[in-house]
Amino acid sequence: MSSARPWSLLLGFCCVLLTTVTSCKKDTASGANAPLRVAFFPNITHAQALVANAEGLFGSQPGMGHVEVRQFNAGPAAMEALVAGSVDVAYVGPGPAINTYLKAGKELRIIAGAVNGGAVLVVKNAKTPQELKGKKLATPQLGNTQDIALRHWLKAQNLSIATDAGGDVQVIPISNPDILAQYLQGAIEGAWVPEPWGARMLAEGGGHILVDERDLWPDKRFPTTVVVTTKKVLETQRSRIAALLRIHVGLTERWRADPPAFATSVNAAFGQLTRKPLPAPVLQDAFSRLEPSLDPVPAALKTSAEHAKSLGFIPSDDITGLVDLSVLDEVRGGAKPN
Repeated sequence: MSSARPWSLLLGFCCVLLTTVTSCKKDTASGANAPLRVAFFPNITHAQALVANAEGLFGSQPGMGHVEVRQFNAGPAAMEALVAGSVDVAYVGPGPAINTYLKAGKELRIIAGAVNGGAVLVVKNAKTPQELKGKKLATPQLGNTQDIALRHWLKAQNLSIATDAGGDVQVIPISNPDILAQYLQGAIEGAWVPEPWGARMLAEGGGHILVDERDLWPDKRFPTTVVVTTKKVLETQRSRIAALLRIHVGLTERWRADPPAFATSVNAAFGQLTRKPLPAPVLQDAFSRLEPSLDPVPAALKTSAEHAKSLGFIPSDDITGLVDLSVLDEVRGGAKPN
C-alpha cells in the first residue's frame, strides 16, 4: 500500500469527525432517566471495563442509574460516537483521545488512567532496525496510538516510510485479527500492536519482540488506555461519572491486589465476548507487560502529542486542559493517582 492511501484515509476520518461535531448533537441523551452510555473494546487493555461489564458492576453502583454498554473495535469510531453524543464515557487509547481533543473543539476530557504498557513491536526475523529495510510492518489503524508510535520510532531510527517514490519500510494499517493472519501467512515481517495481540503473534507465529514500548519511556510508564468523557457530561452528569469511577478504582485496586485472579476474570470476560478465551500461557505473557494505573501520565500524553504533530497527524501539540482528574480526586479523597 502506498503512503497516499493511509493519508487519504486519515483525511476521511477527520472529515467524518468534523461532520459529526457539527451535525450530530441531536443524538445526545438527556434527562434523569437517560442511560449513561459506556464504550469499550473487547481487548484486554480495557481490562476494568471488561470485568465490570461481565460481572454486572456497571448496574450495581448506587447513583449510577441505568447504564448501556456499547462495544467498538477502534478508537476513531468510539471518539466519533463520543463527540456525537451517542456515548458518554469511553475507554480508549491516548492517540484518538488527543486527536479528538484537538480537532473537536477541545470538549474531550481524560478523567482517569486505566492501563499502562502492553504495546510491542513483534517481528519474525529482523534483529536490528536496519534489517527492517524493504519489509512490511502493520499497525491496528492509521493514526491510532500504536501507528503513531511505530512511525515515530522508525523516524528515530533514520528509516523512512515507503511511498510510491521509494523508502525503507512499508507501514500497513489493518485490524488486529488481520495483522495476526498476515503474520502467520508470512505476508508481513511484524507489527506494533497492543496486548494480547503481541503475545498471540509470539505464541502462534514465533518471532521475537524487537521493541517493548515501555523501554522508550521515562520510568517505563506510558498510558495504553485512558477513561474519557466530555466537558458537557462532566457538567451535567458529574455524580454518575463519580459512581462509574468508584467502580473503575475498585477494579484497579482488585487487579493490584491479586494480578493472577484478575487476569483470569479478564479472560473470562474476553472469552464471553469473543468466544475465544486466551490460553493460559498467552494470557500470562500478555499481562506481564500491563500495569493497572489510575494515572494517565500527563507528561507522556504531552510527548505523544508532540510525536503526532511531528508526523503531521494533528495541527498542534497544545493539550492544555485535556486532563481533568477532579472527579477521580473526589472519589479517592484527594489521593494522588498512581
